[in-house]
Amino acid sequence: MPTLTWIGKEAVVNHHHEVPYHLLRDVPALGCGPADAGNLIVEGDNLTTLKALLPYYAGQVKCIYIGPPYNTGNEGWVYNDNVNSPEIKAWLGKVVGKEAEDLSRHDKWLCMMYPRLRLLREFLREDGSIWISMDDSEIHLLRALMDEIFGRQRFVACNVWQKRYSRENREAIGDVHEYLLVYAMNPARFKATRNKIPPTGKQAKVYRNPNNDPRGRWRPIPLTAQAGHATPEQFYEIVAPSGKRWHPQGQIRGWW
Repeated sequence: MPTLTWIGKEAVVNHHHEVPYHLLRDVPALGCGPADAGNLIVEGDNLTTLKALLPYYAGQVKCIYIGPPYNTGNEGWVYNDNVNSPEIKAWLGKVVGKEAEDLSRHDKWLCMMYPRLRLLREFLREDGSIWISMDDSEIHLLRALMDEIFGRQRFVACNVWQKRYSRENREAIGDVHEYLLVYAMNPARFKATRNKIPPTGKQAKVYRNPNNDPRGRWRPIPLTAQAGHATPEQFYEIVAPSGKRWHPQGQIRGWW
C-alpha cells in the first residue's frame, strides 16, 4: 500500500506511546448530576487528555466525532486555525526537535494529527466508527493519513455536505461544501448496527406502496433526463408488462 511521508514523521510516529498518563482532576463546583453518570467535559490539551481517558474507555467507544483544525491559516475564528500558533510551534519544537524549523504548514499539520489519531483508534470498539470534519485544505492528506492509521479496508465514506446556500463569488469556483470522513473498525458490523434516523412526516409522504411490494414503501423517480447531450439511441419506446407504451417525450428528454 502507498505510504504517506513528510518531514518530521519519524519523530511522531510513536509519540502516542511516549505521552505520559495524567490523572483527571475533578472540579465538583462545575459538576451537574451524579458523578457516575458517564458524562464528562474535559478541559486541557487534547493529546494528554486522550491519554488520560484511555485506561477508562479503551475499546469501548461506539462513535467518535472530531473537528480538527482545517489548517486554513485563519487566526480570527473560534480557535486559532493556524499551525504556526505558539502552542503548536512549542509542541513541534519539543517533539520533532530542530527539524521542526524546516516544516511546511502541511508537515506541521500532519505531525500534529498523527499521534492524536493513533490514540483515538484505541478508543473504538468492534462496531465503532470515527467521523472527521474537514474542507479542501487538508482532506487529501487526511484521507491518506487515515488509510495508514486505520487501514484502507476500514474506509466507509467521504460525505460531502453543502455548508452555504448563498452565492460565493470570491473564488474562481465557489467553495460551498465541506467533507465528513467516516471510518469504521469493522465496516460490515457498522453497517448492520448503525443508527438509522427515521424519516419525518413530510419525508415519509413521498414514499408509498400502491402495489403491496413486500420490500415496503418506495418512491418513483423519473427515468429520463434533459436531452441536451442525449444520443439518438436514447429516444425509443419502452413497453411495460401491462402493454402500456412509454416514450421519453420526443426530443425533449432522453432515457438515462
